[in-house]
This record gives sequence, structure tokens and C-alpha cells, in this order.
Amino acid sequence: MYADLLFTGGPVLTTEGRGATAVAVTGDRITAVGGDEVLELRGPRTEVVDLAGRLLLPGFQDAHVHPVPAGLELTQCDLTGTRTAAETVAAVRAYADAHPEREWITGGGWSMEAFEGGTPTKELLDAVVPDRPVYLPNRDHHGAWVNSRALALAGITRDTPDPADGRIERDPSGSGEPSGTLQEGAMQLVGRLAPPATPADRLAALLHAQRHLHALGVTAWQDALVGDFLGMDNPAEAYLTAARDGSLTARVVGALWWDRERGAEQIPELVEKRAALTHGRFRAGTVKLMLDGVAETGTAALLDPYLDKCGCATANRGTSFIDPGQLPKYVTELDALGFQCHFHALGDRAVRDALDAIEAARTANGRSDTRPHLAHLQVVHPDDIPRFARLGATANIQPLWAAHEPQMDELTIPFLGAERAAWQYPFGALLRSGATLAAGSDWPVSSPDPLEGIHVAVNRVTPGADGAPVFLPAERLGLAEALTAYTAGSAYVNHLDDTGRVRVGALADLVVLDRDPFAAAPEGIADTRVALTYVGGARVYAAQGA
Repeated sequence: MYADLLFTGGPVLTTEGRGATAVAVTGDRITAVGGDEVLELRGPRTEVVDLAGRLLLPGFQDAHVHPVPAGLELTQCDLTGTRTAAETVAAVRAYADAHPEREWITGGGWSMEAFEGGTPTKELLDAVVPDRPVYLPNRDHHGAWVNSRALALAGITRDTPDPADGRIERDPSGSGEPSGTLQEGAMQLVGRLAPPATPADRLAALLHAQRHLHALGVTAWQDALVGDFLGMDNPAEAYLTAARDGSLTARVVGALWWDRERGAEQIPELVEKRAALTHGRFRAGTVKLMLDGVAETGTAALLDPYLDKCGCATANRGTSFIDPGQLPKYVTELDALGFQCHFHALGDRAVRDALDAIEAARTANGRSDTRPHLAHLQVVHPDDIPRFARLGATANIQPLWAAHEPQMDELTIPFLGAERAAWQYPFGALLRSGATLAAGSDWPVSSPDPLEGIHVAVNRVTPGADGAPVFLPAERLGLAEALTAYTAGSAYVNHLDDTGRVRVGALADLVVLDRDPFAAAPEGIADTRVALTYVGGARVYAAQGA
């Protein structure tokens, strides 16, 4: 039987290395992997792709991403490219001037390091948009920048108390006046008032994001927040629509949001949502549990207190959004019902709480194939590293963050101290301990380009930062190890066991790069581009001239 699609002129990345030079695809699956003998499957109607020395590998899979909010931000006031306060404010002004019809100015993606202390003020926005409310989440979406008009509409004054799960930043003079930055749960005080996107907007955002991800070689992902949270748009209906009409070309797992204001009484609703939101290439068999915040704002949950600017211990150990005493009960019940648990865990206390909950579930239910995973893992206590492999908990890493840059050097390391700063993003230690690594981007928090993440995982230096100090060099991964995390590792997390590897019988979710990164210095990994992307043997992206 002739192949429908034939790749030749390798190399081909398989679990055995890069010795294969040809791959045949029939229908949606790989039917042969090898050398010249595979060429015998060429028939009169076979499409032949000459690799010409370019690397063929499994499609990338993003294990933690938010495509619909990312797609929406791309069409709103997109601040992701700005680096200074002046640049950011100018971008807001330009967007507002270009869209006088918008009742609200929304979008986001600003960088905390652009502003002193990571907290921009309302006055900066008032100067460029005095007449309309402005609501702009930052790059990590754990804080939002608002103007005086938005604060007034929300009724936020010096007398407004901080919500239990958030913080209203106040004027440093001690007046108590809100300064213009809202952290965590306080975002919702304004966010709930902003006009929501329409269903058509959300579908368009999903399809726009899907095109972008396919252009980066991403063939599958796990959407890390399917539900209602802090005013973010719920992508559930957009996924169902796209799955039903066939426009969803990626394979997607949806992580159903665990409402941290409630407890176990929501579990029956999650069971109903799992059934209602599973169709075609979209499956909602995961529950997302956000355990803490982020280190830059002092909300990541730590075992020991944060330091102040003088290096002295404070009273702040961060925030636990879900009661650690109840978490083992919740996870045990979810595990018994066959749910995968996807934990947001940045601080070492949150990581330990998640591992303790998984251990409780294993003890109560026995070992199962639910494949729990912990995302972000910024600070991990050394005692907890061997527990990942022992408990079968996957380490879901976001490699792009593991480098020296202003947010790390100015807003994180000084407040962690030298010992804890050395526990950050321990990719190498986790791998050496036997843990399975998956990888993701957290887009729109950071770039969704897997090759940029792989560059940092291997070099521990951001792309283009030639001569910058290497961030904790012992935690670097090899190129093959980093690629495995973005392919087979994330496929494992996504329960897509017939993807993630180039082997006979696997689905033909494949990527052709524009070169072989193994043949060049690791400092050039981020210069690599995707030439072709296939899902189930169907081409979903082709670069110009590919």
C-alpha cells in the first residue's frame, strides 16, 4: 500500500536518536520509519516532502496555555512588546486614540519590571485616558493596572478593604488611597465591570490563537483555565463550537477551573461539565487548582517568610488560595472520579501542599492513571524533588522564566534570599531524580514559541542575551531532553499516548524545522523556525518558501 505522505532526506528525531532519514504517513498515522527502504512506499499520488537536512520531529505540545485570552489580547490594547514605563504608557495612549468608540480600554501584557516596585499608578493612565475606564492585566495576569475612572466605577476608595484573596495597592504616603494596581482577587473588583467578549469574539480569538500556535509547531495543548476567573473569558463554548464544526484542528485538553471560593460541593458540577464539554478533539477531563500566586508580588506560598529590601524576614509567607487542610480531601475525591489534577504551584509551600495532596490520593485510591501535574515550580524545596518520581507527579515546567532578567533580578531574588533563589526552576534536578518533565508557555504570560523555551531550558539564558550570566547552570537540560519535555512529556500529561513520538502507529502530528538544531551551537537554538506543521497527516501550517 502506497503512503499518502512521505518525508525523506532527514534527519528524523525518534526515541533512538536521529538515525532515521525517512517517514511514511498513510491516512492520519505514521506507517513507516527508517531509511531508503521507506522510499519504496512512494506511489503516483504520494506527496513527498524533501527535508533537505532539516529536522523532522513530533509536534510540540503546550502543557499550560491560555489561547483564548491570548487571542483576545492580540486584538485589544496589547502591551506585550513594551519594556519601559514610557513605552507602555505611549502604547496605551496610541490604542485609546485609535479606538475612540471603545467604552473601556482593555487588553494587557505589561511587564512589572517597567515600573518601580512592579506597581504602576493610576496617574500614569489618567494622563492619557482620563475619560474612560482602563483595565489592563499584567503579563502574568495576577495583577491589573487601572485608572481613576475604573476605580470610581468600582467604588474602590481608601476605605475599601482588601479581599481575602487579593490586595489593593495603596499610595506609599500612608493615606490608604488606591494607587492603581490590583493584585490577585482584587482584580475582580474592576474586572467584573468590564464588558465581556461576545461568543463570536471568543471563537475568533481561539482560531486566531490556533493559527499562531500551529505556526510555532504546536499541535496539541492543555488549556489551563476553562471556567470563570477574575473576569477572564471562559473559552468553553468556543472550544465546543470549534470541535463541532471541525475548525478545531489541534488536540486540546481543557482544565476545568476549581472555584477557590467553594469546596467539595462543586465536584458534581465538574463531573457534569466533563461530560458536556467533551467533543471531538476537545476533552475536559482535568481540574485546575490554583494553590498560590506569584513571587514578584509576594503571593507565591513559601515555607519561610519573604525578605524585605534590607534582607530581613517579614511576616509574609504568601497566599494559599485553597485551604491546605482541605486540599488532600478534594484531590482524593477528584482522583477517585478519574480527574487529572493540574496544580498551579509556584512557591515551595504550594509545591509541598500539592505533593501532599497527591500522596493522600495515592494512599486512599491506590496508583491510577490520572497523571497529576504541577505547573510553574518556581521554588521547590530540595526535600520535595524526589517525591515527583515517587508519586508519579509530572513536573510541568515553563522554561522561558528560568533566566536572569529584571523581573527575576529586581523583583524576586532579593526577596527570596540566596538559599531559596538557588532552588528556582530545578529542571535538571527533577530530571536526574527520575521525574517526568512536561513543558508549556503560560501564554499570554510569556511567548508561546517552544523553541524559545527550549533555548532557555538548554542555556538558562534568554534568547539574544549574549554574555549574560547563566542562571543556575546545574539545572540546564540537554537539547534532546528539552525537546522530549515539549513533545512526549506533554503528550503524557495530555493522555495523548499515540502522539509525542515518531514511531509506527502513532498519529502523524509532526513538525519540520528550518534546520537541524543539533548540528549547531546551543546558543543558536532560538534562531530556529518552524517550516511545516502537520496534525494527523494534514498540513496546518507552511512557512513561506517551505
